[in-house]
Amino acid sequence: MQRSTILIVEDDAMLRADTVSSLEDAGLSVIDRADADEALGFLLENGTDVAAVLTDINMPGHSDGVHLAEMISRHWPHIGVVVTSGGARPLRDLPARVHFIPKPWRAEQVVAAMQVLVEAA
Repeated sequence: MQRSTILIVEDDAMLRADTVSSLEDAGLSVIDRADADEALGFLLENGTDVAAVLTDINMPGHSDGVHLAEMISRHWPHIGVVVTSGGARPLRDLPARVHFIPKPWRAEQVVAAMQVLVEAA
């Protein structure tokens, strides 16, 4: 079975909606969540269907985007991950195979990155 779903994790509702729209316009299947805790809950139920995750680093809740990337790498190694932030690159190391895109980014950058990860899934 081809994994094709992309999970967007972003607490900024407007940016999340714009990102979902850009990815859907490119023909990709997208699910979104507002924070890492919600995303982990979704992955526990649906992780085998997810090809890629785009997550912000700084979000409300118990987990941040780096922790989410670490959990994904450990429990769902088939999922490609891109973390993004308007601040500096994360102070702690990202897991292997996790990519970083600084904000502000162009929609084309994110669409291209997600297409590569979906094709590799």
